[in-house]
Amino acid sequence: MTKLACLLAAIYFLMGQFAFADEFQNLKCGADIPKAMIGKRSSNGPVVESEKKYRAIGLKGLGADEIADGLSSVNWLICGAEYVELIDRHGLVRDALAFPPHSKSEPAFSGICQAKGRDLPDIIMAVLDGSTAADSLPVKTAWKIDQKGAKFVPISGEGILCPRSGITTLDGGR
Repeated sequence: MTKLACLLAAIYFLMGQFAFADEFQNLKCGADIPKAMIGKRSSNGPVVESEKKYRAIGLKGLGADEIADGLSSVNWLICGAEYVELIDRHGLVRDALAFPPHSKSEPAFSGICQAKGRDLPDIIMAVLDGSTAADSLPVKTAWKIDQKGAKFVPISGEGILCPRSGITTLDGGR
């Protein structure tokens, strides 16, 4: 009977570990962070609690956007670098990417861009070339968000212009 009780206790403990696991639980600096996050459950709790729990990896919440009904993007600082994850309505991390460094001269962008004077159909996440004073800036690096597949898809920035209104860099890229 003791063996059965020990086995049941072990199963209960393991199931509890899985129930409380989130996308940050097994992350290690220097590892493939996006790969480790994909397929995991979102922490879905207060950001300040996650930051406190995972201070060893330098976790800091940088904000979130609703992309579509049931799909959100969430930005995190992890191990000193920025990462973006796509989370579905069930709290599952569907995709994640290491977002390149950005600054006033190369601001981060999220929103609708144009090509040949027409709005593109997809939401774009990009780093822009902020070296001009124009209202719309050219793209240096970009991804479109495939909403049906819940994936980041790299795209060529050639001929794409994005408005300053979608700049997410804290200094506004000005």
